[in-house]
Amino acid sequence: MVASLTPRHVSAADKPKPYALIFGTVFGPDGHSVYGVKVRIRRADQKKAHWETYSDHAGEFAQRVPVGKADYVVAADLGGFKSPPGKHLKPGTEVTVHIQNDERADMSLHLIW
Repeated sequence: MVASLTPRHVSAADKPKPYALIFGTVFGPDGHSVYGVKVRIRRADQKKAHWETYSDHAGEFAQRVPVGKADYVVAADLGGFKSPPGKHLKPGTEVTVHIQNDERADMSLHLIW
């Protein structure tokens, strides 16, 4: 028996939804990337974070957000993070990221002593 070679019908439900991407790197005070930092992301017009992710071994993180014009506030959350012995890392300044459409926005977070 030979399988049919006709293409399968693709419905609207099969198509991936469009999204924007916030991509960033967490850096320590020494300029090196930092692993395992919790990153919180919220819309600028809201008080509570809607997304949480962690920096990977390269200090990088990525979060999909809805398509459309919006500002997002990205911040490091060091609660529960183990700093190097004798030093205490603190979150640096929050960063506002502007999204226009279905795009990738690159940014960085810088921790301080």
